[in-house]
Amino acid sequence: MFPPYNIRVSGGFVLLAIWFVLANGWEPLATVLGAAAVHELGHWAVLRMLGAEVTGFRLGVLGAVLETNSRRLSYGGELAAVLAGPAGNLLAAFLLTVLGKGRWPAAVGANLVLCAFNLLPIRPLDGGRALYLLSAWAAGPVAGEAAVRWAGGVTAAALAALIAWVMLRTGGSLWLALLASVYWGAMPWHSGGCL
Repeated sequence: MFPPYNIRVSGGFVLLAIWFVLANGWEPLATVLGAAAVHELGHWAVLRMLGAEVTGFRLGVLGAVLETNSRRLSYGGELAAVLAGPAGNLLAAFLLTVLGKGRWPAAVGANLVLCAFNLLPIRPLDGGRALYLLSAWAAGPVAGEAAVRWAGGVTAAALAALIAWVMLRTGGSLWLALLASVYWGAMPWHSGGCL
């Protein structure tokens, strides 16, 4: 039996979900939320296996957060819990590919994108947390902080350059870049194509 958790959903998430449904329909939202659920279940399963107490769950515009009492976890245990979310998405993408035989490209793509995005070395994403834990485990907390700051800065600069490039390719409009991203993300559901 599951213990009671403190579950909070932000108003911003609800508004974003409504907008997404109005723009794309229910199926893409269900696919994205399914990939997010797999991700969080990966974290949850490893935390529970390691004896960490999961106390709550927050769902906001920028993603989901499991609230835990992980003070008892070692660097290795916390690293396993952090990487379990992306690993769950990778496993789900593999299983959907093998079992679906090409029937669920949007679900495969949603899991792969969520896995890749969460592995970016930026805090509070899983990749940033994993980089900190690895560096701190190997060379101490100060080295962990330095590694995350450096990698996060380089990654942020690369993402800014990518956004600038997309803006140039779309005529200089960030709104066009965002609309193009939504359109490209919705294409598999409208055309039956692959991601």
